Amino acid sequence: MGIKLPLGFDLFDKVRESDCYYIDKTGFISELLEENFKVNLITRPRRFGKTLTMSMLASFFDIRKDSGALFEGLEISGNRDLCEQWMNKWPVLFLTLKDVNGDTFEDAYDMLCFSIASLCGEHDYLADSESVRDSDRKIFSRLKYQEGTLTDVKTALVVLIRMMEAHFGKPVILLIDEYDVPLAKANDNGYYLKMLNVIQNFLGMVWKTNPALKFAVVTGCLRIAKESIFTGANNFIARSVSSKWYNQYFGFTEEEVAALLQKAGLSEHLDGIKKWYDGYLFGGREVYCPWDVINHVSMLMKDKGAKPANYWKDTSHNQIIRRFIDRKNLPVQDKFETLLSGGAIREHILEDLTYDFDSSTEENLWSILYLTGYLTEVQPESGLRGFQPETGKKVLRIPNEEVRNLLAETVAKWFTDYSMK
Repeated sequence: MGIKLPLGFDLFDKVRESDCYYIDKTGFISELLEENFKVNLITRPRRFGKTLTMSMLASFFDIRKDSGALFEGLEISGNRDLCEQWMNKWPVLFLTLKDVNGDTFEDAYDMLCFSIASLCGEHDYLADSESVRDSDRKIFSRLKYQEGTLTDVKTALVVLIRMMEAHFGKPVILLIDEYDVPLAKANDNGYYLKMLNVIQNFLGMVWKTNPALKFAVVTGCLRIAKESIFTGANNFIARSVSSKWYNQYFGFTEEEVAALLQKAGLSEHLDGIKKWYDGYLFGGREVYCPWDVINHVSMLMKDKGAKPANYWKDTSHNQIIRRFIDRKNLPVQDKFETLLSGGAIREHILEDLTYDFDSSTEENLWSILYLTGYLTEVQPESGLRGFQPETGKKVLRIPNEEVRNLLAETVAKWFTDYSMK
């Protein structure tokens, strides 16, 4: 019915400029500012709109932009005092680490250098700024042409933020998207400690008593143990899927999905979409996976008879699960069978984790599955078989048919392979 979906777009400017259907999440800005923490870590499963939300923040705050038209008619535009104080008033440094990957440490490190060089290219005006230090200008040049030393790379964000603060005369808002991807990939490919050594300094140095930093927002799938990455972060807060803060801003609520379907003339498909793509409980609020909903609505607009499909896949976390299953000292097959048959399990969830899982406990497995969206918490009123709350533990289930199918296909094959060894 003429609706244009943001399929393949994860940048706010592109979504709005292309006149795509946008579910308004700009209320996140006022809630974020209300929290008033120096370092804000937000963890959610992949494909739940983290990058789109971060790019929305960049558009709103960036002093180099004029974003009034992009936010016109959205919730945040109604807060005139906040917009007057914050919209396009602050220097912003926005970096995504989702592409820092490689089969070897050298490959991944090269990708990190490329990401830093691209960031320098975006802020090339700093090379000619008379307000920055000559020593920082030399480091900037080396980083821009991927000729920096290891120390240059580890201190790149500190130097860039210092240069931006000097140029604009204001502290900098730092946005880091998918901060933990380099460590997840490093764990998969056997160079975890080497990459951890780089990322600890690359990120950790930024929030250690840094007067040039206004505040930072960091997103990822897991909260890496505080002693590894966030040591020394003053005024630090982490908001995971169990937190009530921001629980409506990552994922679609049922009201939002119903409005989308009505706009697309597909309201009769709500029950099917709910069965397949709903069921995630974030801070007590039930939400749908945005990636799944957008993809399936797109298919339905072409063919109203299209059947639900598996759009949400994560080979990285699949590999983590496989590593746990291959360990003979962790007998978890019975619990997987309970989950796949529609039951629930009771487990203690660890919020602080590392990606170095070779010697970790079974608790890590269920914690990872919960924090990355493969499992979700059971609502007390659900009546689900096996629901018996226990102090200090969460009752977990598979959220929907899509995840059930993914786990049934992959886990069943892994257990078959394991039994044949």
